[in-house]
Amino acid sequence: MPRRALDNPIVLAVLGLLLEQSSHPYQMLSELRKRSESHTAVITRGTLYNTVAAMVEAGWVSVQGQQRSGNRPERTVYALTQAGHDELVRRLDSRVRNPEREFSRFLGAITYLGALGPSGAVDALTERAGRLRQRTDADETRLADALAAGVPRLHVIEAEYALCVARAEMAWIDSVIGEIRAGTLTWPGSAAASTLPDSAERKHTHDTDGA
Repeated sequence: MPRRALDNPIVLAVLGLLLEQSSHPYQMLSELRKRSESHTAVITRGTLYNTVAAMVEAGWVSVQGQQRSGNRPERTVYALTQAGHDELVRRLDSRVRNPEREFSRFLGAITYLGALGPSGAVDALTERAGRLRQRTDADETRLADALAAGVPRLHVIEAEYALCVARAEMAWIDSVIGEIRAGTLTWPGSAAASTLPDSAERKHTHDTDGA
C-alpha cells in the first residue's frame, strides 16, 4: 500500500471516529459525510477502503471482527490500536500548534475581485454575505439545540469554531462593501469603469436574451 495513503486528510478523521468506537468502513463513510460537507465532496468508498487498508498495514488499526446486519454481507469491523491512538495524538498536537495557510475557493476568487468592477463586487459580496447569514443562523440554532440537549460543549467545539470563522468572514465582507460604496477602496484606471450591471439589470438582460 503506497505510503501516501497515510497522508490523506481523512486519516485523522478516521482515527478520531475509531477513538469514539470501533466501526466498519461503510459506517465510517456515512458518519464522515454526515459530519462534514468537505468530506461529502471528496471521500469515495474506494478512497476510504484504501486508507483503512494502509492504516492496518501501519498498525494503527486492527480487525476486531465481523458484523452482519439482516441479509447484508458481513462487514469487517476495525478498532484503534495503541499505535493508532499515539498517531492520532501526534497529528492533533501538530495541527493545533501549527497554523497552516489553507487555500479556499473564496480566497482564490477574491484574489481577482477587481475583475468584477466596483458594482459587480458589491453585488457578489452582498449575495455571499446574505447566504452566509442564513447558513450561520441555522448553524447557531443547531448548536444551541445540541447544547440544550446536554451535549458537552467539547463535543461540538468544532461547530463553535466554524461559527466564529463565518462571523469573521461576514464582518470582513461588510467592511469591504462599505469601503467600495464609500469610494475608499478604489479600482485602478479603467478597471473602475469595467463594472458589472446590478442584479436587477442582469435579470433584465437574462430575460431579454431568453425572449
